[in-house]
Amino acid sequence: MPDGGGHRSAAPRAEPAFTPREPAPDQIREKPAGPGTLWIYGMHAVAAALANPARRNRRLLLTADAEEAMMQVLPKPWGSLTAERVEKARFHTFLPEDSLHQGAALLTEPLNPPPLERLIVMSQGPVLLLDQVTDPRNVGAILRSAAAFGAAAVVVQDRNAPPETGALARAASGALEKVPMLREVNLSRVIMALQKAGFWVVGMDASAPATLAEVRKSIGDRRVALVMGAEESGLRRLQRESCDELARLPMDARMESLNVSNAAAIALYEFARGEG
Repeated sequence: MPDGGGHRSAAPRAEPAFTPREPAPDQIREKPAGPGTLWIYGMHAVAAALANPARRNRRLLLTADAEEAMMQVLPKPWGSLTAERVEKARFHTFLPEDSLHQGAALLTEPLNPPPLERLIVMSQGPVLLLDQVTDPRNVGAILRSAAAFGAAAVVVQDRNAPPETGALARAASGALEKVPMLREVNLSRVIMALQKAGFWVVGMDASAPATLAEVRKSIGDRRVALVMGAEESGLRRLQRESCDELARLPMDARMESLNVSNAAAIALYEFARGEG
C-alpha cells in the first residue's frame, strides 16, 4: 500500500444504586436496531457515547459486572436511561456473535456532524480525508489517532466508506464522540474548498519525492489537510492531482506498505509534534 494508502475486587460486591430490570429474551429480540439507530458496544465506546450530550440514546444494556465498571468510568445518572440487566450470553441476540462487547451495549442514533463550511472556519488541527478506506476497523482506529493527535475532523466519502456502526465505534474507543466524522459526496470538491480557505492539502503517496517531515517544515504554520488512500490502491488519480503536494513516510526498503490506520497515526503525529 502507499503510505496513506484495523477485576474484580475480592471484597463483597455492593448492591447497585438502582434495581435493574432484566428484559425477557423475546423483549430483546423485538427491539433490534432499526433504520436510524445502531448498537454501540464495548465499555469505552458506550461510556463515551453516554457522556456525549449530542447523542440521542434509546437503550442501555449491561451485565452486572459491566454496570459496576461503568459506574467507575462514568458515574450516574446516564441521561434519562435506566440500565437493563442482561446476561452476557444474550448479547448475541442483538449484536454480531463475534462482537467484543464487554457486557455493554447502547442503542443510539447516528451523530450529526457539523457542515463542512463550519468546520473550515473553526478548524485548528489537521483535517484528515480518507479516499475509499472501507474497513470500519481502520476508520475507527484512524479516528482514535485523530483524537490523540488533535485532528479537527475526519472526512470520508458518502459512498465507499463504512457507515457509523458498532464495530467502527468500538475500534475508535470513544474517539467517535470527540472527532467529527463528515460524509461528503465528492472529495475533490472538499479539497478545493479547503484550499480556498487556506489549507495546504498534502496527499500521502509512497512514490512522492519529499518526506512528510520535509513537507511539514516547508509549509510552516499553515493549516493542513492530509489525504490518505486505500491500502490496496492508494490515492486515486483525481485526488492525487488535486493535492497541493505529495509526501511519503520514510520506510525501510524491505517493507513497501503500511496499514492505512498506522500511516495515518504517523502522519498526524508528525504535525502534532511541531518543529524539531
